[in-house]
Amino acid sequence: MSEIKIPAEFIPADGRFGCGPSRLRPAQIAAFATEGAKLMGTSHRQAPVKNLVKRVQDGLLDLFHNPAGYEIVLGNGGSTAFWDAAAFSLVEKKAQNLVHGEFGAKFATALTNPWLEKPTVINGEPGSRLELRAEAGVDSYAYAQNETSTGVVTPVKRVAGADTGALMFTDATSAAGGIDFDATETDVYYFAPQKNFASDGGLWFALMSPAALERAERIASSDRYIPEFLSVKTAIDNSRLNQTLNTPAISTLFLLAEQIDWMNENGGLAWADARTKAASQHLYDWADASAFATPFVSNPEHRSQVVVTIDFNDDVDAAAIAKVLRANSIVDTEPYRKLGRNQLRVATFTATELADVQKLTGAIDYVVSQLG
Repeated sequence: MSEIKIPAEFIPADGRFGCGPSRLRPAQIAAFATEGAKLMGTSHRQAPVKNLVKRVQDGLLDLFHNPAGYEIVLGNGGSTAFWDAAAFSLVEKKAQNLVHGEFGAKFATALTNPWLEKPTVINGEPGSRLELRAEAGVDSYAYAQNETSTGVVTPVKRVAGADTGALMFTDATSAAGGIDFDATETDVYYFAPQKNFASDGGLWFALMSPAALERAERIASSDRYIPEFLSVKTAIDNSRLNQTLNTPAISTLFLLAEQIDWMNENGGLAWADARTKAASQHLYDWADASAFATPFVSNPEHRSQVVVTIDFNDDVDAAAIAKVLRANSIVDTEPYRKLGRNQLRVATFTATELADVQKLTGAIDYVVSQLG
């Protein structure tokens, strides 16, 4: 089975299609080898690294359309650390969580703790999407813009009728840098940079509104116990100095800065959005036309443009396809491990070329013809 050799005409120039970590552009690696490497092993309290942090912050603000009063805050750890930080530092009493996959559920779990009221959790079946709804007493509404485990997308939009002062939390880890949005429709747009931003782990970032910044200050001045590592107020203070509480992952920052510059120089978020739409649409069109595959997310309006999940008929073994693809250097198309479906999952992040996605579908067609 894995001995099947896919013809060269179907082999992508870059065979990495994983949903995280994602492919890095060769230009990023080359730049790191010459310039980024010089920063490794140097103090993050000195100008060279602080300037790198500022380059990232300024670049992200430009990419996100420079919303008035918003700031880029960063901290040590990834999105998992940020969920706990938000539970300590940003949610006042009660949250409402929209869940349609694994990662939305994890944030809801982080908000189930002794100092907060039990969150309202709106659970949708994997592959579907429900909606947040206004609820008296809720001060924080949270959802995943792009559910990485299932390939479901949710618009960045405030909840109509929410209590005055309620904040919107957008988990943008696999959407940021690949889907255009209006930043004024959310208050905390947070992400780790290893998806569309083609970087590595170790840091979280959040585009925070003036209201979110004020709430972090207010909760920090209350009598709530907040560990320093999970203090968003501490992260804000350090971010305003272009640094983090502890030593940051400098390689992550450098690779991120290179990707942000590349995006902004080519047309910003609208340009990136067009790239991911074209690549994902090819996959959906291919699956719709296929005799053995269908898009997992049935409603086209709910389908992600950066994470595409494709179901296969019972008589076609998706795991076998992934194994053959991997043997031919086309990697990380396996489904999310906890979903347990006969499917493939393909990232169409901003660095992914449409031509590579077109070759991927040709490769899958060829493999299926050989396995049959």
